[in-house]
Amino acid sequence: MENRMFGRAISPSSASQPRSLMHRRSLLVGAGAAGMVLGTAMGRAYTQFATASDYSLRIAPLRLELAPGKMIDTFAYNGTVPGPVLRLREGRQISIDIRNDTDIDDIIHWHGLYLPSVADGAMEEGSPIVERRGGTRRYAFTAKPTGTRWYHSHDVAGTDLTRSLYAGLYGFLIVEPASDPGRYDQEVLLAAHHWEGSWVSMQDIRRGPPPDNGLEVPYASASFNDKMLGHAAPVRVREGQRVLFRLLNASPTENVTLGLAGHRLTVIALDGNPVPSPQTIDTLFLAPAERADVIVEMNRPGVWTLGGIRDEDRKMGLGVGSNTPISVASRSG
Repeated sequence: MENRMFGRAISPSSASQPRSLMHRRSLLVGAGAAGMVLGTAMGRAYTQFATASDYSLRIAPLRLELAPGKMIDTFAYNGTVPGPVLRLREGRQISIDIRNDTDIDDIIHWHGLYLPSVADGAMEEGSPIVERRGGTRRYAFTAKPTGTRWYHSHDVAGTDLTRSLYAGLYGFLIVEPASDPGRYDQEVLLAAHHWEGSWVSMQDIRRGPPPDNGLEVPYASASFNDKMLGHAAPVRVREGQRVLFRLLNASPTENVTLGLAGHRLTVIALDGNPVPSPQTIDTLFLAPAERADVIVEMNRPGVWTLGGIRDEDRKMGLGVGSNTPISVASRSG
């Protein structure tokens, strides 16, 4: 995809994440205790759970508190939104066990990795699902290449706006390089998400002519990670620090444009891939599923906020002045 510039905003459509990035070619899928055999090649790909895995993910219902008194009934991995950060080392063989404790079949897609279609986590490509009510599956693969990737449900929500990516079924997956010089002092992971979607006729939003009989999904709330409207713990940094923000738009359908008041963002990677020429910008545009790694020089002591620059996003909880304050202590403070 091409980079998209909106004034000083840039989208991760085409460029090449900082300290990490993942290859799909060597992924093997485990079918659990059944040990499925699908021909010679796939007989090697499916394995029994003979040893402990490196990571385990449990898909289950969750009552999420976005703000005091603001509760969302959703689904999540391991009881958190986003799910646990899967931090992998480049070139190392790892395994991930999945357990599905919901009432529908589900599947996890490893977004941005180079994997065989059967292991990609997409049912339409032939990947096997994780069956409902206690079904299990193991994925095993060599982590490469480096970069900021993510994982998420690839089930079809259909008309149910509480399932799949309308839920909290997403998380960061970061492949760390075997050798990493660092070049930053602190790392912050933030995923934007919109909640409480509902179906609305386009005729109720914008009446013709020409007639538009389609449906749209507006949202009642939004958050960074699991909190909205200033209810997240502040990000505390010190003056002069170089902070790496890994930013993900995990919204099912909404674009976001983000900014950090009083500071500029230097984009070093888009969708997990290093950009050939880093750019310093004021605002960052992210379409659904897009990621950006940005470095911010924290050179202005005070309390600043990072969030959406649009009125609609701020009103829903993804707002400048109300979401994710950045507290910059002076060198002498």
